[in-house]
Amino acid sequence: MTILNGFNITELDNGVRIVTENIPYVKSFSLGFWFDVGSRDENEKNNGISHFLEHMLFKGTEKRSAKKISSEIESLGGYLNAFTSKEHTCFYGRGLSRHINKTFAVLADMVQYSIFRENEIERESGVIVDELYDIEDSPEELIFDKFESLVLNGNSLGMPIIGTENNIRNFTREDILRFIGANYGFDRTYIVVSGLVEHNKVVKLAQKYLTRDMGLAGKRVITDIPMTSGCLHVGKEIQQAHMIIGTTVPGYNHNDRIKITLLSHILGEGSSSRLFQTVREKNGVTYQINTFLNSFYDLSTFGVYFSTSEKLAEKVRALVYNEFRKIRKREVSQSELNRAKEYLKGSILMGLENTTNRMMRMAQSFIYFDRVKPVEESLKEINEVTPEDILEMANKYLDENIFSEIVISSKNIFMHSAA
Repeated sequence: MTILNGFNITELDNGVRIVTENIPYVKSFSLGFWFDVGSRDENEKNNGISHFLEHMLFKGTEKRSAKKISSEIESLGGYLNAFTSKEHTCFYGRGLSRHINKTFAVLADMVQYSIFRENEIERESGVIVDELYDIEDSPEELIFDKFESLVLNGNSLGMPIIGTENNIRNFTREDILRFIGANYGFDRTYIVVSGLVEHNKVVKLAQKYLTRDMGLAGKRVITDIPMTSGCLHVGKEIQQAHMIIGTTVPGYNHNDRIKITLLSHILGEGSSSRLFQTVREKNGVTYQINTFLNSFYDLSTFGVYFSTSEKLAEKVRALVYNEFRKIRKREVSQSELNRAKEYLKGSILMGLENTTNRMMRMAQSFIYFDRVKPVEESLKEINEVTPEDILEMANKYLDENIFSEIVISSKNIFMHSAA
């Protein structure tokens, strides 16, 4: 066992990494089985299979039916859940500390011994297609999938997590088992726990319940993603126009990321941000407008999202580009930067009041950096950013010539040049 910055780390002989954090003043735990596998590891033919697999692991094992999986945990006052992202899949549970054995046993059973019955696969495909339709009916969700497909065109990172209807309806048991065998190895498996837990106990639980040889899958191969830009209109019979103006910027592995995050906060995070104040408060031409930064290992997607009436879309768009120009020409004030820093630090620190958030932060940090990055280090990086850094980031990444634009609206809104 290694103790680093208050986190306990053990690598089992089979390659599984266990990371725990003991919080003595709580009575509960959050336990996550993490896999460094997501839609980025798919191709056009099996796009959506990671998300499909996430659903199927709750449908029964050799020992437990779907109902028993949930009832065993819920009868103890806990719960199970899961999510799939483009780079990870996580199955997690939360409960009172005295029940960690049962939660661990159930999760370990699910990830190793799920049966994947054909009738369950067929039934669940209908459920996931309904989920896909929900996204299609929600332009504020759909537009982000379409945007990333546009700017990450030709790379698996640009494919939607949920996949396509054709794929979803045609996945077979053999497809699922083949994907598991190729990707869900011990070397891509992490067990992460935060709460009132003993590290050695978690290690013993892993040694007891991880009984199936999942083999080794090898590290994900990261390929270069060429810079692409363009414009896209998606026709929907809706009342508002939804629009994203955005591009790609560096990801978790780049030193600029914290600076870009603060630039994003200054531009469009919160009601005191420049875009909110200019577009909504001063001009009253949109209800919602914000920046976003979706980060992956090697890059992030960054941009501005807003919705407004079709007749006002061009005006909002012009106001957005004008704010880009203003922040490129003049340094932000120290007080404005300080507000953004406090906003970001506050969101980090308040997130630490929840064991599930802590567990997720630990896991993502360990997967991306091979260590749990101390909060103090993150706060120090934020504090060190200067107005000159923000000006440099604005001139480096807010180049109007590389931005892509996507609109979802009933009419094809003509998108003029940014100039």
